[in-house]
Parts: sequence; structure tokens; C-alpha cells
Amino acid sequence: MSIINNYGFTDFFEAQTLQEGLVPARVTAVFRDFFKVISKDGEHLAKLKYVAFMGAMNTELPAVGDFVALESYPQDTSLIHGVLDRKTVFKRSDPAGGEQLVAANFDYVFIVSSLNHDFSMNRLERYLTIAWDSGAKPVIILTKADSSDDVAQIVTEIELVAYGVPVFPVDNLSKRGFEAIEAFLKPGETVVLLGSSGVGKSSFINALSGESLMKTSGIREDDSKGKHTTTHRELHLLHTGLLVIDTPGMRELGIGQASDGLGETFQDIEDLATRCKFRNCQHGTEPECAVQAALADGTLPEAHYTNWVKLKRELAYFERKNDPVLQRAEKQKWKAVHKALETQYKSNLKARKK
Repeated sequence: MSIINNYGFTDFFEAQTLQEGLVPARVTAVFRDFFKVISKDGEHLAKLKYVAFMGAMNTELPAVGDFVALESYPQDTSLIHGVLDRKTVFKRSDPAGGEQLVAANFDYVFIVSSLNHDFSMNRLERYLTIAWDSGAKPVIILTKADSSDDVAQIVTEIELVAYGVPVFPVDNLSKRGFEAIEAFLKPGETVVLLGSSGVGKSSFINALSGESLMKTSGIREDDSKGKHTTTHRELHLLHTGLLVIDTPGMRELGIGQASDGLGETFQDIEDLATRCKFRNCQHGTEPECAVQAALADGTLPEAHYTNWVKLKRELAYFERKNDPVLQRAEKQKWKAVHKALETQYKSNLKARKK
């Protein structure tokens, strides 16, 4: 069996045809101009074959976890000719416009959040939206469980909004709670870790592997702020056979075009919206709005609803920003608004002169 089979090279990828002379490889790390890949020839560096990727969009470039068609030169720099079809992808909004690929071909998304001062339900819902949209199954890992007196209450609050998502409080030092997540740690499967800096992702990987694979740093006890200990995305093969993709901490994470993920994360509100009297209900002052009724009787938490509204607006903004048709429609709308304001101003000016 080739070494690449240990890196998740399943029938799905093996069935894809490669050009003669090329071999399959998996991207284990991404740097500015180079990639680290693993193939039958072992682990070595590679770069893009310029002609093959000329004019490619960001999301068409290799990401950590991708399987690629490789022209292998193990003693030199290999050439990547193309990216094989993906099973799952994790994308984020690119500040420069469009989307950026963070990781690919994983089975589970482990959303890592710390049970300290920095815990945020809003941020957790944002990560859940991205996780559901990736096509993989989300799992919530709550680190630093031994330092919190409110573990049971927080788990209950999470379960009220994260329907069907497993929640595991753990302690990275004592490894308490790790036995409960063994069902998600199968050899040959890939897990991607998401979470902001200081939540203990690197310590979690070290605890999973039983060795110090990742550099870690402490956090300030007064405000629970931490430093980034992961500086780039990288895939690790643990001695158990599990594959783990670590990502740098991302406090601000744009949801991009994750409309499917938004529907999964806020399925309770989406279900309520189908019971409104009007199909185009905006859930504001319309009569017989099921969403507003649930807010009024307390069955829908205000914070959960507010975060849904915020993320829907962000999603709509991203779609307008990246869709020329919607951009033109938005410009026309504001042109009409400004013209109406200008007409009103001139009318008021004439009235005052009289």
C-alpha cells in the first residue's frame, strides 16, 4: 500500500483519471510560493505549473487537504498540474474580494471554543454556519472545561441552537473528556480545526496525538486573550492514523456565500419563517409573524435571532459585492433614493423662499 493511502486517498479520489506521467499527492502545507506535498515518493516541496493555473481563481488553487496531480521530482521541486475533485471545502470571504479556500477534503469540522472569558455564542454560530456549508459534519469542542463552573449550563445553551451537533467539554492537560470523542477519531479520516486564537487548538492536537506536535503559548488570565501559535495551515498525520488540519486563529470570519450553512445553523428560525402569514415577511411589524410571536413568548432567544439577522445581512452584502447584476441594482436603488431626497430638498427650499 502506498504511503498516500494513509493520507485519506480513498476510492473517491482513486477513481479520478490522471494524465500519464503524473501521480496523486496530498497538500500538507501551503506557504507563499510553495506547497508541501506527500506522494508515493514521500514528502517534498512543490510549486504550481504556471500554464496549468494561468487565470485561475483563488478557489481553484490548491489548499491544505487537496489531492493534486503531481509531476514528481522528490530530490528537487515537483510541479502541480491540477487539483482533483473535492469532497468538502472550507471557504472564507477574501478581504480583496471573492472567496478564499482554507482547507479541503475533511470529514469533520471540529469547532474549538474555550470556556473562559472569551467564549462567544455569536462567534460559535458563525463557525457553525461555515462548518455546515463545507459539506462536512460539525463537532463542538469546549476546551478548558476544568477552569469553568458553568460547563453544564453552557452546553445546554449550545444544544438549544446547535441542533444535533455533538458537544464535548474537554481539558487538554488532564485529557478529561477525550474518551467521549473517540468515535470521531478514526484512522484515515480527516478533521479540520476551526477557532479563534487562544482557544487551545494546538494543545488539543498535542493531547490527541500524545506528543508535542504543535508549539503552544499561554493566555493572559485577566482577559483570556491568547497569541496565534499556528502561523500557517498544515495537515498532520497522528500516530493513531487520524489526519488533522490546523488553521491559524481567525477572530473575524466572513461567511461568504454560506447560505446553506446559515439555513442549517438557524433552522429553528427558518422553520418559524415558513409559518408567517405573508410569504415575503420581513419579520418586523408584519401581522401574524411567527418569528416575532416566538420572540414575544420567549421560545426564540433574542440573541439567537439578532445574530441570524446580522449574518443574513452579511450574506446579502457579500452577494451584492460579488454579483455585477446585484451591484447595478443596488446602485440604481441608491440613485433613486438620492434623487428623491434632492427633489424634496429643492421643494422645501422653494417653499421657504415663498
